[in-house]
Parts: sequence; C-alpha cells; structure tokens
Amino acid sequence: MAPINVGIMGYGFSTKSFHLPFILPNPDLKPGAKHYRTAEEFFADPAIELVIVCTGHDAHVELAERALLVEKHVVVEKPFTISTVEADRVIAASRKSGKILTVFQNRRYDSDFLTLQDLVSKSVFGNLTEVEIHYDFDFPTWIASWTSPKYSPGQGMLFGLGSHTIDRALTLFGLPSSVTAFHRSLRGIESEVDDSFTIILQYTGKQKNLLATIKTSIVATMQKLLKFLVWVYGGSFVKFGDNKQESQIAAGLTPSSPNFSVEEESTWGLLTTKTKWVGRIPSLKGDYEGFYKDLVGAIRGEKKLVVEPQQSKDGIRIIELARESAEKGCSVPFK
Repeated sequence: MAPINVGIMGYGFSTKSFHLPFILPNPDLKPGAKHYRTAEEFFADPAIELVIVCTGHDAHVELAERALLVEKHVVVEKPFTISTVEADRVIAASRKSGKILTVFQNRRYDSDFLTLQDLVSKSVFGNLTEVEIHYDFDFPTWIASWTSPKYSPGQGMLFGLGSHTIDRALTLFGLPSSVTAFHRSLRGIESEVDDSFTIILQYTGKQKNLLATIKTSIVATMQKLLKFLVWVYGGSFVKFGDNKQESQIAAGLTPSSPNFSVEEESTWGLLTTKTKWVGRIPSLKGDYEGFYKDLVGAIRGEKKLVVEPQQSKDGIRIIELARESAEKGCSVPFK
C-alpha cells in the first residue's frame, strides 16, 4: 500500500522534537520535501493527504478547518483549540469532510503513563480513592516571555502542560462531575496568566469516592520529579522520573537507538500493599511512534482512532471551568 503523503504547517521545536523523529521511521508516512510560500499554495496541493498543524495556538482552528474542508486528514498539536466554541467548529468540519481529525496527545505514549494505564486496566489497584497527576517543571526557560499582566484564552500553563495532564485524567477516568481549581503566578510578576495550577476533579457513580488532582508548579526543585501518586484501599503506587523520549531526541538519538525510551530501574514505580509487599513495577517502553502507527491504522480503516477530538474538546472545557472555578472561588459542575 502506498504511503500517506504528509504536509506539516510550522517548523519549530515541536515539529523537530516530537513529530518528524517519529514520522520519518514510519514506512507508511511520507513527509514532503516541498516548501510552500503561502497557506493557499499548501492547501491547494492535491498530493497532501495528511496535514499536521504545528503553529501557534491561535492559528490551530483556522488551519485545521481549512485542511478538513479541502478533504485532508488533520493532526492538531496540543492544545487542540483555545475554546470549546472553536473545537466545535473544527469537529463539525471533520464530520462534513468525512476525514480524520485528531490531536497530538503524545503524552499518552509516555512510559510512565502507559505503565499506569496498564495497571489500572488490569485492576491491579482495585478501587481507586485518590490519584495525583503531576507535570511540574522548575522554572522552564520558555516562561521568560510571559510578561503580560492580563490573561487571554490560550495563554498559561493550563493550556500548556495542563493539556497533557488533563488528557491523562480523562483517558483514565472519563468525565468528572465537578471541577475545583486554583492557579497562581510564581514567576515573580503579578499576572492573570497562570504558570502553576491545581485542579481537583470529582466523580459520581462507581467513582464517587475518587478524587483526581492535576498539578503543575514551576517551583519544583527535586532530583526526580513526582509524576503519579495513587492511593487505593489495598496500598499505594508512586512514580518519579520522566519519560526519556524527549531528552534522547535532543541528545541526537533516534527511535532505533539501543534502549531508546527504556527507563532505568531506579525510576520504576513503587507499589506498596497492606500485606507489606513493596516492589518496583517495571515501566513499559515509551512509544511516540505508536501515535503515528495508530493514526495510519485509523486513516486506513484498520483500527479505531485513539485520540478522539471530542476528548480533547473535553480537556479544553476543563481548562475553561478551572479558570471559572479559580475566579469564583468555588467548585463548578462539568457541563
């Protein structure tokens, strides 16, 4: 079967670190070498079958919609859009065109999350009572440009790292019943643009006793940063460390390099049970290549789409509700 021709909009850090290194090894995908001077020229090229939108947040909706309306499949970098109204527009365009629309939620393919998802799916933990999902980052360099005192949608860490961690909670537990949130500016300026946040999700039904807490802080000096803390009636699970794929690509490795995305034993999660059993759970291998393998399968009708756009829209809705909760100082229902 002929490979799927790929066109990429934007050539920044994300394209070079998270997309091309995992597209190029895939024999079913063929990124073009042609340079386009205008968006019109790009969209008019009938050879492009799959468009990857890696531009600034505020351009996602326009470019994704235009690609879908000329009947091309689309991958949108996270965050999907900067509002649920925009998300509805792009989803409607996908339905009209009949083409695949998905969001690059690559952190679903991190070794730590794949391991936790596997344990939850196998009911290793039993009934979950509390889960903390962290993505802390000690004063990242990119926030130096966050100098505006006023907030507008799409700005801040909720739309940044929060797009990943909120998606993890939605993938594991589904939609919450309510959202309670707090956000702060810890970077030394008074600003409505959040760089640190805490979100608490509550649920109903069989998950009524579950609290899912999602956290990012830029004040995070620690040898190995906390990623997951899981409390269950029978014990606990704690995971420190970070996925290796990003740092290994930056160091010049490729997915075919020996031990690519394999965690060292010192960062495996620690499981403790009431029977006093304490042991390390081997981390599954991270697999950003898997995102594009799964996408090829969905485009060819061989498998179900893994990242449905509705899920990413739900993530944007949680961000909107988190801002509302923080401003009102109360819990708000998910709706």
